[in-house]
Amino acid sequence: MRLADVLRLGGTGIRARPTRAFLSALGIAIGIAAMISVVGISASSRAQLAAQLDSLGTNLLTATAGQDLFGNSSSLPQDTVGKVRLIDNVQSASSTGLVKNSLVYRTPFIDKNASGGITTLAADKSLLDVVAGQVDKGTWLNEATSQYPATVLGQTAAQRLGVVSPGTKVWLGGNWFTVVGILKPVVLAPELDNAALVGQGVASNLLGHDAKPTTVYTRSQDAAVSTVRQVLAPSISPQAPNEVKVSRPSDALEAKNAADKAFTSLLLGVGSIALLVGGIGVANTMIISVLERRREIGLRRSLGAMRGHILVQFMTEALLLASLGGALGCVIGIGVTAGMAAANGWPFSLPVIAVAGGLGVTIVIGALAGVYPAVRASRTPPTAALNAQ
Repeated sequence: MRLADVLRLGGTGIRARPTRAFLSALGIAIGIAAMISVVGISASSRAQLAAQLDSLGTNLLTATAGQDLFGNSSSLPQDTVGKVRLIDNVQSASSTGLVKNSLVYRTPFIDKNASGGITTLAADKSLLDVVAGQVDKGTWLNEATSQYPATVLGQTAAQRLGVVSPGTKVWLGGNWFTVVGILKPVVLAPELDNAALVGQGVASNLLGHDAKPTTVYTRSQDAAVSTVRQVLAPSISPQAPNEVKVSRPSDALEAKNAADKAFTSLLLGVGSIALLVGGIGVANTMIISVLERRREIGLRRSLGAMRGHILVQFMTEALLLASLGGALGCVIGIGVTAGMAAANGWPFSLPVIAVAGGLGVTIVIGALAGVYPAVRASRTPPTAALNAQ
């Protein structure tokens, strides 16, 4: 038989029962759509993370004060930033210092226990450049605002205080401070999101800050990050390097990426089960089709059709059903991936191998689902088939 004849004959069998064919193909489509969506959404999320890491950099290290041998909180020396800048391959460094007993409220009439966990940090003017932060509204601290009662709020702090624009006054440490800026979320330094940042000068003169930093941020050359990480704590506190905690914020993002990959594998397993169920549905449809069409099989055999012709006919129907389901599933999967990427602002990313692999799996499932019904149909004796009720 010619290929065109085989396809036409297989298509005729499917068109004769369109509703049943659609429902059978739908099972395959759901499985393929689930698998492609999982792969596509995961790939788009990782592409966004990769772009984020490229723009923010992976060469940021943070050093914070830990605890001494007795469990008491330690502190960093006042000249910590200067020491860090002397380390080889360090490109820039900046710091923040926790200003104690300086809670932030919208007005002095707010309950003292309703501070929303907002901390006050004394910040260097170079901080934003080092942590790759951006101002959403207003301006960052400068030579003038660092010396006067002015503050820049993190994104979360601004939301909790109900501040939507610069120029608003907040009650900070028992004094009125003018909000001069609001930051965008700082990915590599999320502790800044729920903080009110003030200049080092006003922190010391008005709020009684001791000028000791609690967190130091440093950028180094990419190739030297590991080396700088090893010497950062001893350089800051030679007498007690164990009391300095050094971390790499980008490691948390990469850990998230690894967790996403593990979750993707789990969802692929669920999609595979859905695809298997769809294959069983195709097999069930084909078996019922063989039983219903025994007289047709007997008539074709009596007119000269060979067993191989019957086998090819039903195998073709099974493959067409699976292929239709696979094509529909690919369209749905690509659409879901594109929709999720657009909704989250991610770059659309879908490996071609995912689509090709999905179609390939579909053909295999269709072939496996059609083997038994096709063999059963081809082995039906013509006389028994013609006498079937």
